[in-house]
Amino acid sequence: MPTKRKPWFHLLFIFGIWSAAVPAFGQALVPHALQLDTSVLEQQGLSLAQEATQLAQFQQYELALTRAQLATQLSPKNYQAWFLLGGLYIQNNQLDKGIVALKQAQSLKPDEAAIFFALGSAYFQQEKYDAAVAALKDGLKLKPNSAEALFDLGNAYYKLKQFPQALDSYQRSVKADAKFWPAINNIGLVKYEQGNVDAAIGQWQKALAIEKDGVEPKLAIAVALYTKGDREKALALGEAAIKSDDRYADLEFLKQNLWGTRLISDTQKFLATPRMQATIAQGSGPQSSEPQKAPR
Repeated sequence: MPTKRKPWFHLLFIFGIWSAAVPAFGQALVPHALQLDTSVLEQQGLSLAQEATQLAQFQQYELALTRAQLATQLSPKNYQAWFLLGGLYIQNNQLDKGIVALKQAQSLKPDEAAIFFALGSAYFQQEKYDAAVAALKDGLKLKPNSAEALFDLGNAYYKLKQFPQALDSYQRSVKADAKFWPAINNIGLVKYEQGNVDAAIGQWQKALAIEKDGVEPKLAIAVALYTKGDREKALALGEAAIKSDDRYADLEFLKQNLWGTRLISDTQKFLATPRMQATIAQGSGPQSSEPQKAPR
């Protein structure tokens, strides 16, 4: 496979370096600096970044990544281009490269909260939860009422098993956005791990009232009711949840969604019942677009 030419090689052609006149014999050879119009280069970089953004919106991530890479070379002092590149690397699970790009964006724009939030998400995916907490807290100093970032912070604390801090972050997330049901749902997860089943059910019911098709709170309520002895209602609710989206019958998927040890244990027993096994065997229809709770 031939080596790819560096971008500057193409630029030499674009700006006509090869059209320079050859000096006559006897003329002193004086070195000349190539005068590139940096404003033109930067504009081209921004245009490429816009194209990359549009491609990413259509989930054409490989094409978007290529354009974003070139955009940062044409416009290296533009933090937005680096931020976009970092996000695309993370989208493609190239977390180390994503973090490098995001840190470059951060050096150019140290007061942009979104960069800290993206770094927190990347660290979370690397399971570096302490680093995720630090990045998210720094971002929240700049933008304290971001419901999504507070939710991500709660998730990082949750993974560290620092439940009081997780609970506080989730509650602040709901205070910032009363309709942000994932945070309400995860308050239920904390309550359940703390042994407060009734409080957990109450939170999941609140989440379900906002997101009426929410499979996760529906299944969580079913499991909790089953442990309390309300088995008929639990099984009916569990059947409805799994028929909507059978990914929730996979314990590994539930763990990715931050279901804790106590809830996973009870869910395993619930899903092992003959009625739930029959429902799981039937599969489900089209999967819902319900997001996972762990930040990406």
